[in-house]
Amino acid sequence: MSGLRSVLSHTGFRLGVGLTVVLGTLGADAPGLRDVDSDGSMRSLRELPRIDMPRMPLEVTERVEYWMERFATDERLTFEQFMSREGLYGDLIRDKLVQRGMPEELLYLAMIESGFSPSATSHVAAVGLWQFMGPTAQQYGLRVDEWVDERRDPIRATDAALEYLQWLHDRYDSWYLAAAAYNSGPGRVDRALRQRSDRSAEADADLYWDIVEHLPRETREHVPRMLAVTALARDAERYDFDIESAGPYDFDRVWVPGGTPLRAVARALDVPTRQLAELNPHLIRGATPPGGSFGLRVPVGGVSQVVASIGGGPWGGYRTDD
Repeated sequence: MSGLRSVLSHTGFRLGVGLTVVLGTLGADAPGLRDVDSDGSMRSLRELPRIDMPRMPLEVTERVEYWMERFATDERLTFEQFMSREGLYGDLIRDKLVQRGMPEELLYLAMIESGFSPSATSHVAAVGLWQFMGPTAQQYGLRVDEWVDERRDPIRATDAALEYLQWLHDRYDSWYLAAAAYNSGPGRVDRALRQRSDRSAEADADLYWDIVEHLPRETREHVPRMLAVTALARDAERYDFDIESAGPYDFDRVWVPGGTPLRAVARALDVPTRQLAELNPHLIRGATPPGGSFGLRVPVGGVSQVVASIGGGPWGGYRTDD
């Protein structure tokens, strides 16, 4: 740990005192997405001028140091895989954080929640990049039915997650407590806070560490993990991580009839069906939902090919249940 302290002292991170607790490892080790590209709205967001953003305080306690050590050693490959997938969704999430004036460090909450995998599913049936449970997802306007699960949609789920996080921050005036409540639910954090009568006298980070032992077991390590990956990501070159960044999540959108199979569109575009599935992870039955037209995400530049094929060609030769 002394070598890690030496690195931290040169990077300006604040060292604190905490408990070193060994509690499990990160999951969601799903394979990364490949060969995908974002829509015009994404590109326009990237052209927005950068402004000074609020920063989340980076309190590096012994608990955080422990997870930094884990991710730099025996969990190194997992960390590198997660950081590679940051290349896929990082710009998308950062742009939305910038729009809302929220700390960019919240990007790494998604990393801890799912490893940046839209297909991640937890043992309690939380789903997607931001690990929404069904009721919370529907409360924040996400569609969850037999055809579409927007918890798996990186764009819609990010919008919902940031709205929820902002509500939690407004409730607690603390990003640490907001992140803890995102994981365990606000009721658990409320119960921990009720054991203190002087919360207004404490800074948000100090207050979190003060109540951490009163939080559920998993949540006690949730914020330390987030802080650890934030610290490592800020200084990845120093740790000599082998990170091959995935390309950004870029696509064009084309409106297709309800009940259109992804493999029909893939054949029209001469691309693997998997590529369409990766661009549309929320289409859980491999087809657009029946009924009216549906906005399908296709590789950049593919709209004209799809439109030209809708009138004939492959569309009539497939059924959604093939």
